[in-house]
Amino acid sequence: MTLYVDADAFPNLLKPILFKAIKRLNLKTVVISNKKVTIGNSSFLIDYIIVDLGADEADNKIVELIKENDLAITADIPLANRIIEKKAHAIDHRGELFTEDNIKEYLAMRNLMQELRDSGEITKGPKPFSKNDVQKFANQLNMFLQKYCKVQ
Repeated sequence: MTLYVDADAFPNLLKPILFKAIKRLNLKTVVISNKKVTIGNSSFLIDYIIVDLGADEADNKIVELIKENDLAITADIPLANRIIEKKAHAIDHRGELFTEDNIKEYLAMRNLMQELRDSGEITKGPKPFSKNDVQKFANQLNMFLQKYCKVQ
C-alpha cells in the first residue's frame, strides 16, 4: 500500500502524527502539492511531488498515481469520490473515512452547499480545526493502518 497526501491544505497539527505512522510502518508515502510542503524528512519513505499551479493539478496527479487499496488523505470530497471509484481508500483531515457507502452522500451535500453559495445564499463555513479533530484523525488513521498494514 502507498499513502498519498493531498498536502496543499494539510493541517500542520497532523504532520507529526502522520510522520510517526509512516516511520513506524515503513509506509511508502507520496506528498503532492502545488507548493513546497514537508511532512517530515525521510528520503527512503517519502517522495514529494510539486505540481503546477491550478485548482485540480494535485488532485489529478493523485488520481493518476493511486492504485487499488492505496490510501489518500484529503479533505477534498470530489477527489475522495474519484479515489473511491479507483477502489482505493480516503480519510479526511477530521478523521472521516470515505467509503463506497457514504461518499455519494458527502458529495451530494457538498454540491448542494455549493449551489446555495452560487445562488447568493450565505452559508457557514466549516468549523475551525480543533484538537478533537486531531484526535479523530489519529484514531481513524490508526484503525485503518492496523487493518490494512502489517506493523514492522
